[in-house]
Amino acid sequence: MAKKIIIGNWKMNPVDVKEAEVIAGKIVAGSDSLKKISIVVCPPFQYLERVGPIAKKKVVLGAQDCFFGGKGPYTGEVSPEMIKSMGVKYVIIGHSERRALGESDELINKKVGGALSVGLKVILCVGERSRDDSGEFLNFIKSQISQGLDKIKKSRLKNLLVAYEPIWAIGKDALHPATVQDVLEISIFIKKVLVDLFGREEGLKVPIVYGGSVDVNNCREFLTDGQADGLLVGRESLNPENFIKILKTANEL
Repeated sequence: MAKKIIIGNWKMNPVDVKEAEVIAGKIVAGSDSLKKISIVVCPPFQYLERVGPIAKKKVVLGAQDCFFGGKGPYTGEVSPEMIKSMGVKYVIIGHSERRALGESDELINKKVGGALSVGLKVILCVGERSRDDSGEFLNFIKSQISQGLDKIKKSRLKNLLVAYEPIWAIGKDALHPATVQDVLEISIFIKKVLVDLFGREEGLKVPIVYGGSVDVNNCREFLTDGQADGLLVGRESLNPENFIKILKTANEL
């Protein structure tokens, strides 16, 4: 059985690099004995070099985004090669907060291709803003996946994860939490879409992780009854005590 993967997305936090080092240090210390899971932390770009040496081998470094080009006149952008040179192994692409700023599926597809081409592991985020009785939201998710992975070779899928993040269940404006059944049904649906696109053998191997207000109280059921291959944790990943509890729960499974 493949290891569960727990990914901490720090977003634009904390405000001070010293605090970032403290958080990373506590996570590494608290997870030292956890051998049955994979752990990824994704700090802001400017903290990667400082957090990397603290993370060492137990906690793998991830980035929250990347550009698609290698180099050139792209003011403010960070290329896949740049972040890989800093020891980064994973990169989140297509997060709902990036999409809300205007990122299109076409741009996300370029980023996915660029990141995979240099050997980074891509966490492709998909998810609907709302649900409807007719099931049109399923077509929306399908479109995000098919366009985001357009022209991606089957051989690249070994470095792909898909993160399901229902926007209606996230943050202070959440309508209500996602249920285990929600997560299970969409995980199965995403697998079907991947199988239709790339074939059964390749499609079923892609891990599906869940990200949506994950906390200490609900993480176990998302991993067990929800059958998620891992979790994308936001707010709680900045709280070392709670993040370690989530890690230990996953490790016990």
